[in-house]
Amino acid sequence: MKKYWRPSMLVAVLGVIFPVVVIDWCSQLFNLNSTESLFLGVTFAATSVSISVAVLKELGALDGKEGTTILGAAVVDDVLAVLILSLMISLFGSQVSGSSQSSTSLGWSLAIQFAFFVALYFVAKWVIPHLMAIGDALLVPTSITLMSLVICFGLSYLADAIGLSAVIGAFFAGIAVGQTDYHAVIDEHIQPIGNAVFIPVFFVSIGLNMSFTGFAKDLWFIVVITVAAVVTKLVGASLGARMAGFSWKSGYQIGTGMVSRGEMALIIAQIGYQGKLLSADRYSAVITAIILTTLIAPLLLRQALKRPATT
Repeated sequence: MKKYWRPSMLVAVLGVIFPVVVIDWCSQLFNLNSTESLFLGVTFAATSVSISVAVLKELGALDGKEGTTILGAAVVDDVLAVLILSLMISLFGSQVSGSSQSSTSLGWSLAIQFAFFVALYFVAKWVIPHLMAIGDALLVPTSITLMSLVICFGLSYLADAIGLSAVIGAFFAGIAVGQTDYHAVIDEHIQPIGNAVFIPVFFVSIGLNMSFTGFAKDLWFIVVITVAAVVTKLVGASLGARMAGFSWKSGYQIGTGMVSRGEMALIIAQIGYQGKLLSADRYSAVITAIILTTLIAPLLLRQALKRPATT
């Protein structure tokens, strides 16, 4: 991240701006309201890099400058997408559900949320490492893992309590804990729990909300959103890479590596659905577009990595 900070930032920022603007506009063409259209743009702004990592590993390109830039940019644009999502929930969530906020209470809420982010930085940098050390000192089985879960759920609760998305707390808790010396132990303990409980429950909850009633009338909406999601991320990330000094070939490879939406977009869509930023009528179509985009991404990346250099 430090070595490729500038290209990662350029790729991430342009890779967020293009989908937000274009998909917002495309959604309004299908008569979605402004809030829902903006939310869809944010949904497709995030990148899931897990599939891209698998392709990069298979082709031996993960440790190259393109692979490193993809990883760095994916982290940055996920942070941006999560921040925008939380801001939208704070500003529009209660309004969509029927209540209203005065400008005074809204300003006070934003001030509290800003203070939360400032405090979060210091907590992540100095408090969490000490908490993990305390967890290591406890004579309790899997105390390190238990402490990491306490930190994750605690920050999630605080974020939710001040009107932000709970995912903000969990996201930054994960980043902070991942910087400690205990991350390998936590990975080893958490992955089985995730694979056995959290991940299946998450995907089942998405499936339970799916409905194929009237699915045919959303066919063109799915096609347009899928194409827009692929093209905007590809173009935006590629231009960012070119601005950072990469060649056209490298820029195209980085762009294809950023196309996959995967679990990040699914998480954001689920949170938006629960927060009434995404209507039930469009939920199934959006999930379908996310899945299609995720299936297309590795094919594009594989083709880009095997593409001969051009002058």
